[in-house]
Amino acid sequence: MEYRSLGRTGVQVSPLCLGTMTFGDQTEEAEALAIVDCALDAGINFIDTANVYSRGGSEEIVGRALAREGKRSRVVLATKVQGQMADGDPNASGLSRRHIIEQCEASLRRLQTDYIDLYQTHVASEEIPVDETLRALDDLVCSGKVRYIGCSNIGSWQVLEALWAARELKLNRYVSVQPAYNMLDRYFERELIPMAETYGLAVLPWSPLAAGFLSGKYKREEEHGAETRLGDPKTFVFFQELAFSDAAYQVVDVLREISDEKGCTPAQLSLAWCMNQPGVTSPIVGARTARQLEDSLGALSVTITGEDEQRIDAVAAPGCATVSFSEWKKPLRFGPHRHSWI
Repeated sequence: MEYRSLGRTGVQVSPLCLGTMTFGDQTEEAEALAIVDCALDAGINFIDTANVYSRGGSEEIVGRALAREGKRSRVVLATKVQGQMADGDPNASGLSRRHIIEQCEASLRRLQTDYIDLYQTHVASEEIPVDETLRALDDLVCSGKVRYIGCSNIGSWQVLEALWAARELKLNRYVSVQPAYNMLDRYFERELIPMAETYGLAVLPWSPLAAGFLSGKYKREEEHGAETRLGDPKTFVFFQELAFSDAAYQVVDVLREISDEKGCTPAQLSLAWCMNQPGVTSPIVGARTARQLEDSLGALSVTITGEDEQRIDAVAAPGCATVSFSEWKKPLRFGPHRHSWI
């Protein structure tokens, strides 16, 4: 396996990252341990979780998985902070210094580790000036509890503001950014990915299969009930808007054609495409079962040619989404901060 640099750092990560959002929810612990073992055996050395996944349940399972036989030392471990961790408490979420420090300590306990390799802000904050967030994260790095910091679900201008603030205040800066990015949602190719390449940030796309739609399992003529991920009302609304349109199904039709020619699955082709896009470091791939992960790992041996890119671009336009921008609204992507850091 060819490993890649995590942005400007010297850390080397696998070209696929294991996402663990289902751990403790859709995936029971025994199966989760099997998924982690499958990933490590295949050479995956990058695992991503978050404190809010199952309200700490995912981190606890990941911690127990990595505590076995010294597996922790082999892994670049990433987690996130921002989500609501207790009901009825206004200080139990966000990117304030109080919440970040408190939740880092809690994540360290749940993960059974002395340090977090990559600590990420989960969603951009409109409430907290970026200098408060960065100072808290910098203190965690200086204390040795965190090695590097990153961000997720954030606009390009907000990343640049954070990089500028870190430089002006002489604080540790973000080394990575985690956007939603797949064939149905290529909008980040306009600004965020070029910005990340310019300033040396690793790009860690989440949902490279668009909540499973790009696996090809959804058919035009079928109903999609709550037992499917995209039929589940808890699934992100904008994925439901991106999928189930004629334009989205045209993308899947082309994926099926190309994957049949290559002898792979549409899911493997979609992951290989995402993994090999300019600026992308390591797409985050989740799995409810070890068998699902084994299928996804087949993407590592799929080659994407220039002709493949052209055929995909013809139905999934670069820099665009599969619905018109006027209809496509993602919260916090472009909203201004309530308070400046200055």
